[in-house]
Amino acid sequence: MRSQLTIPRIEALRFASGDEEIRETLYEEFGDALVEDFGSIKKQLTKRLAEWGSDDDDEDGGGGKSLPESKKKKLLKPETWQRDARLVELGTWLREHVGGDPFDDYNVFSEVATEKLAEHDKKPSAAELKLVLRGVSEVDEAAPPVIAKVSKPNKKGETKVDADPKHGRYRWGELPECLRPSSAREDAYPAESVVEFEPDADLRDSEQIPLLEPGGIEAFIEREVLPYTPDAWLQDKKGSVKIGYEISFTRHFYKPEPLRTLDEIRDDIIAVEKEAEGLLDDLLHGSVA
Repeated sequence: MRSQLTIPRIEALRFASGDEEIRETLYEEFGDALVEDFGSIKKQLTKRLAEWGSDDDDEDGGGGKSLPESKKKKLLKPETWQRDARLVELGTWLREHVGGDPFDDYNVFSEVATEKLAEHDKKPSAAELKLVLRGVSEVDEAAPPVIAKVSKPNKKGETKVDADPKHGRYRWGELPECLRPSSAREDAYPAESVVEFEPDADLRDSEQIPLLEPGGIEAFIEREVLPYTPDAWLQDKKGSVKIGYEISFTRHFYKPEPLRTLDEIRDDIIAVEKEAEGLLDDLLHGSVA
């Protein structure tokens, strides 16, 4: 991922709770009162949401559809607007202290931002900080992969988790070429550290593996997947591996209609030819009206 604390990206955090189009319209109407003095505009906001989607609301994006009650309740909570206002405030603060230059490595960007926050004793929640950092970042296949967890070795050289590349846990000093960091970050962690990377949801895939596959799932992945995608791994989330069976209804229950014999097909062709010859004769002798 690439990251940059630009003003447009920071402003977009104001609608990070979702329903961006609706909330942007409401913010244009009610402004900062949604955050600073919600009580004074709550009745107006309630009425506005009740009208949303009416026939005379097409210009505002209602499109003739009413809002679900769940969305109305969310938009009528001052906490929703206040939380996102804090995100904008945090993003603005980070821009002032980190700068607006682009970062080609999200990991570096995250570390710099965290260090600046610690220097000034600012302690936003982990969830809000993550929303801000992700909100000003974009996916870039050429950028280094995003590190999710790092397990550093203790004094005995032991880590909390063991390295297991097939399940996405890599030894920092033994990373495959496609996961290696830039030369500037090769010494970011001890070589014995175990790191886990965030998966790219767009590249997630599933496989159907025979129950009696020799060596099981791991052997299949090692033979059929890793030679072509060396940075692939098995997801350890509960429920990611399911054991079951598949019934092919087509194979077991479909009864195809028998094909016509060659004699039947030949007879039809001859009949069509004779019919065509008769029409041609009629045309030549002028008997067809």
